[in-house]
Amino acid sequence: MLAGIASLVFVPLLTIAIAHLMWSFGAKFPAQDEAMLAKTVVGRPGIEKMPSRWMSFLVALFALAAGIWALSLSDPTPDLILDIGGVGLALVFLARGIAGFTSGWRQRFPEEPFRTFDRKLYSPLSLAIGLGFALLTLLNAAPF
Repeated sequence: MLAGIASLVFVPLLTIAIAHLMWSFGAKFPAQDEAMLAKTVVGRPGIEKMPSRWMSFLVALFALAAGIWALSLSDPTPDLILDIGGVGLALVFLARGIAGFTSGWRQRFPEEPFRTFDRKLYSPLSLAIGLGFALLTLLNAAPF
């Protein structure tokens, strides 16, 4: 069961890591140009350019590391460091997911199509990943 949950957390994080890695090398996928890509994945008012390639690369590394952490939590051997990291990752992703549904977030990131994608995909996915980390950590730490 732990391996299945870990896989469900790992796959979207790997996908996110691959997308950010592609953007760090200058790819515009899935948009036609940089301005549309920035409006799709960043959403700040008036944005025309993507953040630096280094920033995309760092996000790719973070997403990959988080995914590997999820897989590590599937080891049934309790490990305090893994559990603390799991709680931290759960909180980060849950906070991002919840923030996406607040009016303050919508005012800060109003650009379309980001706003629609955030409401329908990005925020729910963040919540699901956060819940996955919470469940993995709880099951890993439970004395079964």
